[in-house]
Amino acid sequence: MTDTTGSRRDFLLAAFVFAVAMVGTTLPTPLYVFYQQTLGFGPTWLTLIFSIYAAGVIAALLVVGSWSDQLGRRPMLAAGLLMGAASAAVFLFAHSIPALLVGRLFSGFSAGIMAGTATVAVIEAAPAIWREHATLMATAANMLGLGLGPLLAGFTAQYLPWPLHLVFWLHLALLALALLAIAACRETAPRPARPRLQVQHPAIPAAVRPWFIPASIGGLAGFSVAGVFTSLVPSLVNQVMGVHNALVVGAAIALFFVASVFGQAVLKWLPAAQHMAAGCGGLCLGMLALGLAIALGLMPLLLLAAVLAGAGQGMVFRAGMAAVARATPPAQKAAVTSALFVVFYFSMSLPVIALGLSIPRFGLSHTGEVFSALVALIALLALASMKRVDAHQQAISTSR
Repeated sequence: MTDTTGSRRDFLLAAFVFAVAMVGTTLPTPLYVFYQQTLGFGPTWLTLIFSIYAAGVIAALLVVGSWSDQLGRRPMLAAGLLMGAASAAVFLFAHSIPALLVGRLFSGFSAGIMAGTATVAVIEAAPAIWREHATLMATAANMLGLGLGPLLAGFTAQYLPWPLHLVFWLHLALLALALLAIAACRETAPRPARPRLQVQHPAIPAAVRPWFIPASIGGLAGFSVAGVFTSLVPSLVNQVMGVHNALVVGAAIALFFVASVFGQAVLKWLPAAQHMAAGCGGLCLGMLALGLAIALGLMPLLLLAAVLAGAGQGMVFRAGMAAVARATPPAQKAAVTSALFVVFYFSMSLPVIALGLSIPRFGLSHTGEVFSALVALIALLALASMKRVDAHQQAISTSR
């Protein structure tokens, strides 16, 4: 695609579509306190609700993760938006725990379809003069959408009528606009004459593995932090900090994702060899601040934790995504990107499941402190592992 006004338009529209889809995946986060009050469920059910979302993401990545390489980006982007609309419709009429589970499952399907497809669509649509920043735009659209979701839901729930319904009507309107945006975009993927639709097997081309492995290790640390932080914050703000304001909950979570975008942008001023190390350092400091915030019950420390951990997560996320995108052949981009997101969402969901099982037994504060320390340790282990991978790659290059 040439560097024309049309390609710039397609690039911005694709980023808009990605962000709108991801807004829906985090909308319910500050609303869970209301659902717990009205439906009377505890942290174990909350864990199951989160887990079924992650299961939906992973299932969609594995089943349809490579389909946009066969059918084109636009049809799969539309499918992801329709799954998001189905999720919003279920939440509009959700009056039971099974309904919440179904709504989150559809939300997971939406995120799974969009994660690989929309990331590649944004990068492919970038005009030549913006190509250098295309990966940043793709990951920023993802993270800003994730951050806007809880902020929007927290504001509407706290200050506007229909706290459990209005935000989903708003999201349906945004999804309609996003569908129109897809209709206005041009297709960026070369489609085979005879599409082959099949369940994706997590097989990574040999040429991509040297970059896929360290990206996965960094993602293990970064998305573990994201899972622990986003699942703990609503309960921490209400029960430990003593703040009962849905907008504050949403803002704290949004700050994590905004900081993630900032961390990604900062990488342009750092040597490539330092990207993962800086990210893991931010993750460790963020988890230290989170542990202190829980122990001391201080809201400012919680916000500091959001900034540090978010920036670190953004650094490891962008560094890994950019390396894998550069190394992947065009015909396999969606499949490889989807496989990387499978690793990311496994990394996000497992700590949350462990949290849900631990909180009823050990209490919110003790569990949060222990898990903050464990996730910081994972970040340190990830950093050590990636240094070994880098040393191995350098040794291979030297021997050649």
